[in-house]
Amino acid sequence: MISLTSPYKTRAHSWPAWLKLLGLCFATATLFAIKSPAIQLFPCVAVLGLYAIPGRAFFLSGLRQLKLLWPFILIVGLWHLWTGDYALGATIVLRMITAVGLANLVTMTTRLSDMTDVVHMVTRPLKPFGLNPKILEFSIALVIRLTPVLVGKGMQLADAWKARSPRATSWRIILPFAVLALDDADHIAEALRARGGFNTPEET
Repeated sequence: MISLTSPYKTRAHSWPAWLKLLGLCFATATLFAIKSPAIQLFPCVAVLGLYAIPGRAFFLSGLRQLKLLWPFILIVGLWHLWTGDYALGATIVLRMITAVGLANLVTMTTRLSDMTDVVHMVTRPLKPFGLNPKILEFSIALVIRLTPVLVGKGMQLADAWKARSPRATSWRIILPFAVLALDDADHIAEALRARGGFNTPEET
């Protein structure tokens, strides 16, 4: 799941979060059952259609988020071109675009608080076995919230490289990117400690 809730309102914004997440689970499982790239193309086009229904602004906003997939598509595509397994490569790429597109669609039309409420409801019965639902909820919220932040910082590093060098962006930006990510993680950990972490008593 890439983006946060979209400001462009759709009918899906009012649907229950649990229903959308459940539908996402079933849809993703169905995608993995499809082995033919020709058949896999239909749900991929259908997902793009779902982005287009709310209007041009929502469609373009969703496509901007899905652009983050291109490095993974490139790696998977080149690997299967090298191995000669074109059909499998096309199936995996289409499946990836469709699955991530659906997940992104859910996050664009669902408030983060609603999704964490669903996680809390599902994981609460596991509390007697030692699982703290609060930690899992917070972890999921952090992943969803910080992914676009880290992507933005990576793009800033790439832009800084282009501004200072005539050569294409290289793997050398990985180290400063990792340092930025660790620095953000350190600040978040300090903020959590300052607020007592997860040691506060939970509601019953």
